[in-house]
Amino acid sequence: MSQNPVSQNPVSQSPASQGSVSQDWPKLLVAASGTGGHLFPAIATAEQLTDFQIEWLGVPDRLERQLVPDRYPMHTIAVEGFQQRFGLSTLKIFSRLLLSILKVRRILQQGKFQALLTTGGYIAAPSILAARSLGLPVVLHESNALPGKVTRWLSPFCDVVAIGFEAAAAHLPKAKTACVGTPVRSQFREAAAQPLVDLPIPSDVPLIVVFGGSQGAVGINKLVRQVAPAWFEAGIWLVHLTGENDPEASSLSHPQYFCLPFYANMAGLLQRANLAISRAGAGSLTELAVTATPSILIPYPYAAEDHQTYNANVFKAAQAALVFQQSELTPDLLESKVLYLLRSPESLKQMATAAGNLAIADSAERLAAIVRQLVKSHNL
Repeated sequence: MSQNPVSQNPVSQSPASQGSVSQDWPKLLVAASGTGGHLFPAIATAEQLTDFQIEWLGVPDRLERQLVPDRYPMHTIAVEGFQQRFGLSTLKIFSRLLLSILKVRRILQQGKFQALLTTGGYIAAPSILAARSLGLPVVLHESNALPGKVTRWLSPFCDVVAIGFEAAAAHLPKAKTACVGTPVRSQFREAAAQPLVDLPIPSDVPLIVVFGGSQGAVGINKLVRQVAPAWFEAGIWLVHLTGENDPEASSLSHPQYFCLPFYANMAGLLQRANLAISRAGAGSLTELAVTATPSILIPYPYAAEDHQTYNANVFKAAQAALVFQQSELTPDLLESKVLYLLRSPESLKQMATAAGNLAIADSAERLAAIVRQLVKSHNL
């Protein structure tokens, strides 16, 4: 962790972007940090706000340092999550929260920002409270069907809480909500996916894609490696995105098996896939919906308040996916369910249609329009 919680010098803009920004455009601070589930929707929305001056608020040494485009100047603060039990550590966290609020407040004042957009998580708390203390409009995007604690606690302080699933509104009775879906990366918005030129997979073979979100999923990885030989024997090909935290990632080798820590062209990969096996993070589910990919969902069992199960149940209710808890999913069960689905093209087609019906293709535009209208109304 950086010794100085706030960077005094934001990341410089590229020359190209400097020339394209008008000083007359309103200034927006985007607070998004941590995982792809928080960052990808924020980046996708920022890309739509081409008539804004945008700067970023993140945390040192987190994923935003890699994912946030160079054209967005970045500020960083040190924030932590809240402990389940009250104690000395909780007091320390609250004191740091207060310090973070003051520092974000200073960033907003010195930068003369006119609004805040945040996609939840720990960084949202000091951001929302600092913005409200200055009377600035706040838009919070919540992608999960069960909103996180920060969203539930602070949603009354936001002008609009944009939600990814309609089911989230029931958990936010005091908030003004608008269901906009969850914005996805630009590659998913292209009419035709890029071909998988670096993966020599025949066009006429069934393909399974296994992925666990931006953090990987070691539990799923182990299960898949146990049953993969039976799938290979059935003629199935497999792309397995293991993440970077699996020490056994290279333990399986087969001509029909591609093992990668991650893959850049996820849009093309999911459009090619006959079936996906995935965790149930909101970002992953949005990508499955946009690409109309049938799936078997295995919610992360240690997700905060089991929120991935709430997400997965939305897909289950729509008949877009099969859902299994990791504790109940044996190798034999996973093997048989996959073989059944791949031998039932009509079932896969129905699941694909149902997944596509859950997609909101213009989510980024909808969220950007909310930000734009709020800033316009505030400045009247």
